[in-house]
Amino acid sequence: MSGEKDLAMLLQNMEPILNAGEYVFCHIEKLNQISDMDEVLFFFRENEAITLVLEKRIADHWNLEYAYISSWITLNIHSSLEAVGLTAAFANALKQENISCNVVAAYFHDHIFVAKHDAEKAMESLYNLSKI
Repeated sequence: MSGEKDLAMLLQNMEPILNAGEYVFCHIEKLNQISDMDEVLFFFRENEAITLVLEKRIADHWNLEYAYISSWITLNIHSSLEAVGLTAAFANALKQENISCNVVAAYFHDHIFVAKHDAEKAMESLYNLSKI
């Protein structure tokens, strides 16, 4: 189950899905500051701090600071971690629409975070890319 590697197949079958909700990027010093890790979508440990991505409502409830409210798009194809060109292809398509994206490549899928106000435009751009 290593996932799809062929770029043409990935693009044709990526099936972008706009997940419900608003998501934010926050930072904390230590994981023990989080009362319920099940509420965290993902975290990444950097030298400066730990980045958390979670629903805005949870960040608000926990009084965490954030500056960017995003929508979360999942590419519903199992892409291989060794696939070449997928991130470049969708990032370039979004760039053409002047849409910033933050990308997470997880084991099964690629996940794209775009500014909340760009979500529908990003979905349209991704659908158009899959038709090429």
